[in-house]
Amino acid sequence: MKADIQLITAAVLSVGGLVLLFCGVFIAPQGEVHESILVGFGEVATFAGALFGIDYTYKLKQRHGNEQ
Repeated sequence: MKADIQLITAAVLSVGGLVLLFCGVFIAPQGEVHESILVGFGEVATFAGALFGIDYTYKLKQRHGNEQ
């Protein structure tokens, strides 16, 4: 259960971060949120999602290694 939540969180952070990165690069500023804020948060979210995904992968490999 906890691993499933971690995997979903990793996926959402990664996809959300990538969307924000593309928005910061390709959408002209409307005066609401500066593009540097979108890019900065997008990088942080993508990095956090990648770390969650890596941690999930190693936990999954460790769990399967102990079952054999």
